[in-house]
Amino acid sequence: MIARTLDALRACGIDRIAVVGNDAVAAECASVAAVNMLGDTGTGVGNVLAALDAWPDDESLLYLTCDMPYVDARALQWFLDRVDARTLAMPLAEYGDFVRRFPNAPPFGISLAGERVVNGGVFHLPAGSRARVRALATTMFEARKAPWKMARVAGLPVLAGFLFGRVSVRTLEARARDVLAIPVAATRGAPPELAYDADTADEYRYALEHR
Repeated sequence: MIARTLDALRACGIDRIAVVGNDAVAAECASVAAVNMLGDTGTGVGNVLAALDAWPDDESLLYLTCDMPYVDARALQWFLDRVDARTLAMPLAEYGDFVRRFPNAPPFGISLAGERVVNGGVFHLPAGSRARVRALATTMFEARKAPWKMARVAGLPVLAGFLFGRVSVRTLEARARDVLAIPVAATRGAPPELAYDADTADEYRYALEHR
């Protein structure tokens, strides 16, 4: 999965790449491409922050998780072609598209205001945004698959709306814009390859058996 991620980035013309990981991860990266290797901090939160601080904040940052077994250059380029350089963005795959691409996969997706979507594992941070994003980055990252956690972070009105099924993707976009004071948008209709991640043994097993 690390090799696929690095290959996808390189194929999209991205050559300033940093990876956070232990010695085994460093060995894998060295065999594929030269990267700025950052040591494992020992915690998920610490690793997220280390990745955010890998490069100066004078350019956009593309943040990827390394547990996407289907990520490829075509899917990643689709996202890059649609991101505004000034916007904090994350791809969202439509649930129907996801199911067609990955039939009988383990359960994925979240329901918001009556529709189901699947979050991608790619995030675009515009230049100059990291100081604003850093304080909320770990919370938002850990809550990306749990809408009630996102709603709680967003505040009581959004949480109440979620409990009654009224919180939509647009609601969360608007609240994030208010909190961060930068443009925030979900990139809808994203390739499902950006949304399948292997967090569990069942998800990894499915990826091994389905290409």
